[in-house]
Amino acid sequence: MTLTVVDMHTGGEPLRIVTSGYPAIPKGTILEKRAYVRDHLDHLRKLLIFEPRGHYDMYGALLVEPDLPGADLAVLFMHNEGYSTMCGHAIIALGRYAIDEGLVAKQEPITTVNIEAPCGLVVASVEVRDGKAGAVSFESVPAFLFSADQHIELEGYGAIGFDVAYGGAFYALADCHQFGLEFGRDRVRDFVDAATALTNRLKTEFPLSHPDHDDLAFLYGTILTDGRDAFSGDLTKNVCVFAEAEVDRSPTGSGVTARLAAMFAKGQIAIGQTRTFESIAGSRFSGAVARTAKAGPHEAVIARVGGRAYYSGRAEFTVEADDELGRGFLLR
Repeated sequence: MTLTVVDMHTGGEPLRIVTSGYPAIPKGTILEKRAYVRDHLDHLRKLLIFEPRGHYDMYGALLVEPDLPGADLAVLFMHNEGYSTMCGHAIIALGRYAIDEGLVAKQEPITTVNIEAPCGLVVASVEVRDGKAGAVSFESVPAFLFSADQHIELEGYGAIGFDVAYGGAFYALADCHQFGLEFGRDRVRDFVDAATALTNRLKTEFPLSHPDHDDLAFLYGTILTDGRDAFSGDLTKNVCVFAEAEVDRSPTGSGVTARLAAMFAKGQIAIGQTRTFESIAGSRFSGAVARTAKAGPHEAVIARVGGRAYYSGRAEFTVEADDELGRGFLLR
């Protein structure tokens, strides 16, 4: 078995793009492809994402045949727990990758790349100058505030207020100060523990629904913020802890989308107003509400999120028949 990959990162968050080695994926909708890969090819996710080739916080992308009309490519996202429905940092990287690999014809100054994700069609706009791809922004599916100003008693932390918003995936949004945390002072581990505690509690007690498909109705993680949702200067910080306590090094594209939807619903940001979102690693995405939309019964927005992706390497992976650890393991 041989798998080849291109590694990139967006704001420090890795993306391992599979370029060859996967067997053919049966035709069907993107959610059917996601289910097939999950049920029949999950050993390949573990081989690519887990140690010794990856690590606990590795992230991957598998390109598959598009099903939606107008899509230039389609992608399944992979992480330590399974397969997500949307990933903004991956979209930013794939926008540049699509230009560089000739998957779409480049046009200056902007090339549009239509990417089918499990949540729907995402439109990436890639800056092209002198034939080279640069910064990428994207408009995702309609994002909305699902539930506002909720409260829960969380063991070890007390009363915690939170929102739940959808930005291609569902997130709980909470001010980190409620947990006694401060960006730049406390350990990443403390943020992870707090966010994971809230996620795990809400998964069991806070039912979700999505107007398009039941497969989209699950809590992906928790985003802890600096509380600066209302405009009080451009910059606001957050950390996203998703899947099985995986920490996003970037500001999180789908998370920024969800935050923008919540901000807009609460009157904290206007259409066209740009905010800067900073990750726990110090990388930044821009984010703005482009226009309003609908998502079933929900008042929604189309958000525009932008950032930069970079190449970090190319690799060919193999596994020997008697190498059990080589099939993938995690220690954390």
